[in-house]
Amino acid sequence: MAKLTAAQWQAIQQNSPQADGQFFYGVTSTGIFCRPSCHSRLPRRDHIQSFKTATAAMAAEFRPCKRCRPTGLAVTPVEWVTEIDTIIATHYGEKLTLTELAQLAHGDPYYLHHVYRQQTGQTPLAALKQVRLQRAQQLLVQGELPIKTVAERCGFQTSAYFSTSFKQAYGQTPREYRQNYRDS
Repeated sequence: MAKLTAAQWQAIQQNSPQADGQFFYGVTSTGIFCRPSCHSRLPRRDHIQSFKTATAAMAAEFRPCKRCRPTGLAVTPVEWVTEIDTIIATHYGEKLTLTELAQLAHGDPYYLHHVYRQQTGQTPLAALKQVRLQRAQQLLVQGELPIKTVAERCGFQTSAYFSTSFKQAYGQTPREYRQNYRDS
């Protein structure tokens, strides 16, 4: 692993095919590595690590991009679902649509939806909602955060939607859940 140079950053920004083979870059927020010519969403510069070889990137526990295939091999559906789950676990607190999730996973939204559902039996957005609700459960019993703050930290756009979703999943409102936990 090496520090990203200005020339490498420029090659990534321009999706330069001339830089392919000279280096690979890993994105720490997704755990995926790419060729400089990859047309996936541009990551933040401070989330990038540079590698001389694909082998070095994999040794640092980065997974190859499904879009640009930096190893020359296709990523299996099982590996891709693992990547998607990692992205969901990392980014659950952010506004995350299927399109944004697909950009982070370096794939097409409709294909991502199809593969994820085929492999897991649920949609990626259902998995995201499940992760958010599980994290909300933890926050509700850990402290005194207001319900609205718990909803925001877990990626729900409104506290009303959070409360409705929570009640559908667990049979009680977040406030009732917190109170029942304290009483037991």
